[in-house]
Amino acid sequence: FAALRDLIKAHTGIALSEHKRSLVASRLGKRLRALGFPSFHAYCGHLAAEAGRPELEHFINAITTNKTDFFREPAHFEFLQSQVLPALRAQAARGQERRVRIWSAACSTGEEPYTIAITLREGLEPLAAWDVRILASDIDTQVLRQAAAGIYPVERVAGIRPFLVQRHFLRGTGSREGFVRVREEVRRLVTFRRINLLEEPWPIRTRFRCIFCRNVLIYFDQATQRRLIGRLADHLAAGGYLFLGHSELLHGLSDDFDYVRTTIYRRRDAAGREARSEEHTSELQSHG
Repeated sequence: FAALRDLIKAHTGIALSEHKRSLVASRLGKRLRALGFPSFHAYCGHLAAEAGRPELEHFINAITTNKTDFFREPAHFEFLQSQVLPALRAQAARGQERRVRIWSAACSTGEEPYTIAITLREGLEPLAAWDVRILASDIDTQVLRQAAAGIYPVERVAGIRPFLVQRHFLRGTGSREGFVRVREEVRRLVTFRRINLLEEPWPIRTRFRCIFCRNVLIYFDQATQRRLIGRLADHLAAGGYLFLGHSELLHGLSDDFDYVRTTIYRRRDAAGREARSEEHTSELQSHG
């Protein structure tokens, strides 16, 4: 278990405690049976060998947790609709570019980025007048394939208001009965890519208005959290928003953000960060 835990940490940054032993055994047991390995020791040896490199992808897919829903933590999407989008419309009215870039990091099976896309379609009409791109990334290649297809059991949209389901989803018929598919107009707003948040550099050349990185920090140790938050700040435009999971806080991790409301933070501009740094230096001197 220690060897597997170290391998997980090295490749994903995920820090697993001892009480996750049974979870790891359960999830990797399927890989052992599929490959015919008699023990976890033999599987570890395979992963360490050159021939085992292709298996690393399956190993990571098996370990990562994928729990998501449409409109999960709805306060975030209400904030996007009531605060972020009106500010964008006001900027456009002043002649600024109609450009929106949002990143859904750790997007899992796609419900989060599609919810973002639906919110933008509802709040930036006519959407054709806007340049909208949503990057959706995950480390798990299997869930990315599911996300790109945009097909879900009909139960997954049961909690969405009916008029939104009608506007943004197609109901399956025949062999697809019992499923819905995200409409093409929604899917084309989203680009899915495999990105390991631990790797440097990220294959990203833009700054985002919003980054959703929810329920990710909880899997990392504090040093990894601090590095990740710093890098996310570098990829946010000044005044851009970072959305975290319901149990995640930035306290003690970063001075690059102002608290907006629970799990929502706004990136300071350069002047704000400089003032914060001077304030911190002054505090240290006063205590010296």
